[in-house]
Amino acid sequence: MSDALRYEWMRIRTLRSTYWLTGLGILITAAIAFIIALVTRNDPMTAVIVSNVLLGGGEFATFIPIFMAIMGVLATGHEYRYGTIQPTLTAVPQRSRLLSAKIIVVSLVTLAVVAISLLINAVIGTIFWGELPDLGMDPLSEVIPGYFVMVLLWAILGVALAQLFRGVPTAIVVLLVTPLIVESLITGLATIPALDWLVPVVKFLPFMAGSRLIATGSFDTGPGGPDFELFDRGASGGVFAAVLPGNLAVGWDRFQTRDDQTHRRSVPSSRGSHTVQVESDRRSCRETSVYARPASVPSTLTFGLDPD
Repeated sequence: MSDALRYEWMRIRTLRSTYWLTGLGILITAAIAFIIALVTRNDPMTAVIVSNVLLGGGEFATFIPIFMAIMGVLATGHEYRYGTIQPTLTAVPQRSRLLSAKIIVVSLVTLAVVAISLLINAVIGTIFWGELPDLGMDPLSEVIPGYFVMVLLWAILGVALAQLFRGVPTAIVVLLVTPLIVESLITGLATIPALDWLVPVVKFLPFMAGSRLIATGSFDTGPGGPDFELFDRGASGGVFAAVLPGNLAVGWDRFQTRDDQTHRRSVPSSRGSHTVQVESDRRSCRETSVYARPASVPSTLTFGLDPD
């Protein structure tokens, strides 16, 4: 397992996308925290304001979760996009250990990014507030741990989807389209009286439930809006986490079977098959050199020999 962890750690820290995604996530949330702290500097330091500053947008703090999910996608999707999955399987043939190492490394990087972002945003807020906020006030004592859990679940889901779809584009589309379009559409339609049968469905929407981990109040649908009766923070987190086992199980199964068969076909099982392949390559090279040789040049000169 240690070899797989070292391999994944070296791989993730040598990818430029890792630094772009983590850097942009921290920078954007810091910019949002600065704006919120600036415009609310004269307001009482409530839990909602502190949450908005620390998380870089409060309940709408989606930048770091999305960026960490994309990093999780690339942790596996890059292997298929650039055709490096077979060298990786050769270096770390234990597939369960390799997939576990990807999840562990992505999780550790994600937790570190969330901690750094919270620290930077807290410093920005302190500049305007003149004092450190009381992180033990209700509900900040639950919102901050919930933020760690929510971003972590996003990142692991990115790994799972990339392994499930064996690539980058489809996994990223699912990560973006599902919460931003599909769940938003269902939630909006549920507010229509003729479609009130959708109201009980809303609390089971995974990304909607996941956002409740960082909620500072009840979900308000406006005057006359339906009551979705959303689960509490812990149960909502459980709904979001429930999508992981199925995706990981199917992705792991495909990784264990299909990639295993492909790897076995790519590695010669005997000396004879290797010899046939080499002889075939040599024959191909000779044929290519004959057809590509100019007619006016003697064949002996092609190999650097003296015709005499």
